[in-house]
Amino acid sequence: MVNLFLGLGGNIGNVSDKFKIALEEITKKIGVVIAKSSIYKTEPWGNKNQDFFLNLVVEVQTALGEEDVLNKTLEIERILGRNRDKDNQFAARTIDIDILFYGNEIINQPGLVIPHPRLHLRNFVLTPLYEIAPEFCHPTLNIKIKDLIKETPDKSDVKIFERISI
Repeated sequence: MVNLFLGLGGNIGNVSDKFKIALEEITKKIGVVIAKSSIYKTEPWGNKNQDFFLNLVVEVQTALGEEDVLNKTLEIERILGRNRDKDNQFAARTIDIDILFYGNEIINQPGLVIPHPRLHLRNFVLTPLYEIAPEFCHPTLNIKIKDLIKETPDKSDVKIFERISI
């Protein structure tokens, strides 16, 4: 079994409802959700000319390999209406599910880079991650989440939208 962290985000439609369905699908297809952050309302990142996002992070215990986790997250995104725009990776979306960490593994292959290569630059990921795993140490940067959040150059606005419990 491996503990992994997934970041969920979206800004089209009723994102809170999409999160509920996504969490049910994650439990069915990937593993047991053992920690879940609050939902945060966040400024758009990359393309500021769009609606604010909702974001959360979950920790999941899984028996799946990292490629199977990727395939399952992409399947869940499709079920929830995600249409990927290859020309605009910062486009609005119904849901996005990113693999942030897969245990302490370091994976760098076409289509799959873990840890997520930009998570340390994004408050919308670091803030919910800090809520549930402040002591987790980034395996390539060798810095705990509680320290990464202090050092990130991203000063975008991240506010609690809804407190949820597991």
